[in-house]
Formats: sequence, structure tokens, C-alpha cells
Amino acid sequence: MNKYLILGIMLISILVGCSKEKKIEKTVTMNSDKSNIENLAKNIYQFSVTDLYGDQFDFSTLKGKKIMIVNTASKCGNTPQYEGLQKLYDTYKDRGLVIIGFPANNFGKQEPGSDQEIAAFCKENYGVTFPMMSKISVKGDDIHDVYKYLTQKSLNGKENSEVTWNFQKYLLNKNGELEKVVSHKTLPSDKTIISWIEGE
Repeated sequence: MNKYLILGIMLISILVGCSKEKKIEKTVTMNSDKSNIENLAKNIYQFSVTDLYGDQFDFSTLKGKKIMIVNTASKCGNTPQYEGLQKLYDTYKDRGLVIIGFPANNFGKQEPGSDQEIAAFCKENYGVTFPMMSKISVKGDDIHDVYKYLTQKSLNGKENSEVTWNFQKYLLNKNGELEKVVSHKTLPSDKTIISWIEGE
């Protein structure tokens, strides 16, 4: 066989082999990236936020605990739910429940105050001791990343939802995964919430 023909065949084989390797490598990389995204989206522990006092609050410190996240407001018809939330926290905090409040001014401008004013209001009126975060937005173009996670199935792996009013509740299990969305009309003392807390 002509030596040039043999060289040509060998060169083509090498190029085809390299091309296949690149495709395989690209596929592996893409699958790896996808896997990382999926793993990142499964729980709340990826987030670190700022509390009412300007300190960092890292959700990864809550591993092994059940978490209730609530958007709060100081001038709402539901504001008295603070009392029920504090009672719930007092009752179950030693059994692994953490309640996280996120003040938001998205509904009827019912949370107009500064972080300092909100902190004083919560302490003076309801003796709130559960963690309260800095005021954020829970919907719209400026929605906070935590609430993007809570409301988008593509991120939380559970369901799509929308925050419809103050004191809507998001319940997350001991693995930091979203389990249930509870209406703002449902009181903290409701049996569905108690059952969730006391269940395994």
C-alpha cells in the first residue's frame, strides 16, 4: 500500500479519535456542572444572610433542625401572629425547631421601618427572640435569593409558589429541603404545623 495513503489513514484516525475524546470530555464536564447545580439547589444551606443587627447568619448552622421561614410585617392585620410564632419557638426550640423571620415591605407598605425600628418593635411588643433577618423583598424584580429558592421549583426541587401576603410560611425539613408552603391565614398554632413539627 502506498505509504502516503497509509499516513493519510493514520492521520484521519488520530483526528477522529481526538474529536471523540473532546466530545466525551465536554459531556462529562456538562454533566458534572449539571450535577453541581442540582446538588446546590436541593437545600437552604447554601445561603448566608444578614440579620436585623448587621451580623451574618449562615443557614448551614441549622443542619439537623426543622426550619420555618416567615415573611413578616409590623403594620399588618396578621402582625399578632408574632405572638404565636414566639410561643411556638419557645415550645419547640429545644426539640429542633428554628423560626426565621424576614421583614418585607411588599404588601400594602406594611413594613416601612428600618432594621433598627423593626428590631425594637418585635422586642417591645412581642418579646421576639427567634432569629430576625434584615428587611428584604420576597417577590418581584428585586426578590431576595432565599425567596427565589423557596418559590421556584427549579431551585428547591419541590414546587413553584408565590408569596401572597405577610406571614406566609415555608417549612423545611431536617435536611434543609422545602417540604410545605403554608398560607398566611394559617396560625402558628394550627394542627397542621404542630403535626409537621412533631413528626419525623
